[in-house]
Amino acid sequence: MPDKLSFLASGSPMVCRVKQFDWSRTPLGVPSGWPPELVSAAATMLESRFPSALVWGPEMTTLYNDAFLPILGEKGDVLGQPFSEIWREVWDDIGPIAERAYAGEATFIEDFPLTVMRSRYPEKAWFTFCYSPVRTADGRVAGMLDTVVETTQTVLARQHSDVLNKELVHRLKNTMSLVQSIAMQSLKTVDDRQTVDLFLRRILALGKAHDVLLQQNWENGTIRHVIEQVLTLHGGLGRFQVSGEDVVLDSRAVLSLSLILHELATNAAKYGALSAAGGTVDIGWRIEPREHGEVLCLWWRERDGPPVSPPSRKGFGSRLIAMGLSGAGSVETHYHPDGFEADFCAPLKVIQASGDPAND
Repeated sequence: MPDKLSFLASGSPMVCRVKQFDWSRTPLGVPSGWPPELVSAAATMLESRFPSALVWGPEMTTLYNDAFLPILGEKGDVLGQPFSEIWREVWDDIGPIAERAYAGEATFIEDFPLTVMRSRYPEKAWFTFCYSPVRTADGRVAGMLDTVVETTQTVLARQHSDVLNKELVHRLKNTMSLVQSIAMQSLKTVDDRQTVDLFLRRILALGKAHDVLLQQNWENGTIRHVIEQVLTLHGGLGRFQVSGEDVVLDSRAVLSLSLILHELATNAAKYGALSAAGGTVDIGWRIEPREHGEVLCLWWRERDGPPVSPPSRKGFGSRLIAMGLSGAGSVETHYHPDGFEADFCAPLKVIQASGDPAND
């Protein structure tokens, strides 16, 4: 057992393999002649549970740990071989990255695609890895450390999810169109066309809310994105002043805000600022610290429209607005002579909590 490796107490397969390997057949020579930096780096790498390979010297002689074995696949026992030879099939891709490490520049890359040969057939795989320089005591770069994790299954799962999500978008749009068609056919004899039109526009608003969620894989959506999507139903952002640093909302809050904004914009177009030629609406939000945590405060301000007054009765839209964001927090509405105003506040931890979209 070489003296310089005798301190490696682990009985793992690769530690035993490194101890027993005939290093005299490699450019590194016998371990008794290894520089202390190589011994230290090799010990750290071998005892790590993270997939790692140590590449040393101008010939790029390679050592690796047990966790690195799955990365190699069926390449076999390549201990002591040049890193460039082990990965010769992808050296055009990773060689320049290794050169940067040898020049003293570390590189971190996520989900890097490579077509590797670690079985009888070429295999498309993805890796997240870092090539970092390893220096001697005088500051000279003598090698590099490759720390890597294979992300192939994660990338493929994400790609599969994207395909399913696009199919879901397509099917949901078709379903929304079908619902509209059924509603129009079923309600064509209803005399109150205003109510029918309002119902159809609410379906459109719900569809826009789902568009936001579908683009985010049903996980979340941002306030600004929700506003932009919903207000396309009301002529776009031309008459709206939107301000606030973007905040991510969960799926329930996205749906809630979408429907609330649609009701507010519809009312503004019928009775408020958007019914007048020069009327405008300010929409803004901010995060405020409170005693029990941060709160999202969002406001709606109508300006330069006709005088407004409280409605004589509360319909579905009024009740929807009064529920607030995800049914949480507070809602205040004011019918000022110079324009309608609404203020919504909700605990950030409630409207950003991860919900199950299947149950929302």
